[in-house]
Amino acid sequence: MTDSNRPVVAIIGGSGLYELEGLRDVREQTVETPFGAPSDAVVEGELDGVRMLFLPRHGRGHRFSPTEVPYRANIWALKRLGATHLISVSAVGSMKEDIAPGHIVVVDQFVDRTLNRARTFFEGGVVAHVVFADPVCGGLASHVASSARAVGATVHEGGAYVCIEGPQFSTRAESELFRSWGMTVVGMTNVPEARLAREAEICFTTMALVTDYDCWHEHHDDVSVEAVIAVIKHNVELARQIVRHAATTLPYDDCACRHALQHAIMTAPDRIPQDARLRLGLLVDKYLAPRDGGQA
Repeated sequence: MTDSNRPVVAIIGGSGLYELEGLRDVREQTVETPFGAPSDAVVEGELDGVRMLFLPRHGRGHRFSPTEVPYRANIWALKRLGATHLISVSAVGSMKEDIAPGHIVVVDQFVDRTLNRARTFFEGGVVAHVVFADPVCGGLASHVASSARAVGATVHEGGAYVCIEGPQFSTRAESELFRSWGMTVVGMTNVPEARLAREAEICFTTMALVTDYDCWHEHHDDVSVEAVIAVIKHNVELARQIVRHAATTLPYDDCACRHALQHAIMTAPDRIPQDARLRLGLLVDKYLAPRDGGQA
């Protein structure tokens, strides 16, 4: 459980993001979920009175491809540990000339081009339709952008993130297609993270670290693993500074994100199978009548 008047800030990203100066009482939490094991143990700590949770998206040692990341287990584990806000730190390619490697983009839209990922917690006899027109939390996104500017980063606020399946990078034709659509950045991981965070009623935003120009820019080398890693290593301390500033200055408001399921569950309560009710209790119990035995 958590103090209802304090945020619990979760970070999904690289395994080194929890190495923040001043992070205290650091411990690892192994969480079992109805959706299998998360990518790794969750690192928990306290930073200036704020509880923080860190989960390496690909596992320590980068063991999971973008398709293989256990997205549902990751979000469920963070919810179980009390996360109220989630900042997704991600490497992306830029689709625009003025957004250069080393810049930060705080996107406000997604285009989903993934093919083989579980996109929802709600299946197996229970249906819910959350509102997703604005897929990031506006308040959290604005706060992260302000925090990035405060520590000296070059920040672009707003824009669309096109999420591809991977693990291969885009073809030139795909890269040009995404540019013609007006996309801002391209990445492989933030969908279905954003969808699942909304279903879990966690405020979500992306902090996209631009590493390259994909393969469309005629005056820059095509994206490569070496180039991506080099920029990430250069920017990891900047990312830590942004995370630290954002977490320790984050207000706790009664955001609409935390009521996303209030009118979204379509299945009649008496028609929800018992196994589904048990599986999804963390998310739905506050909206449904107590189960047999008086357990809410």
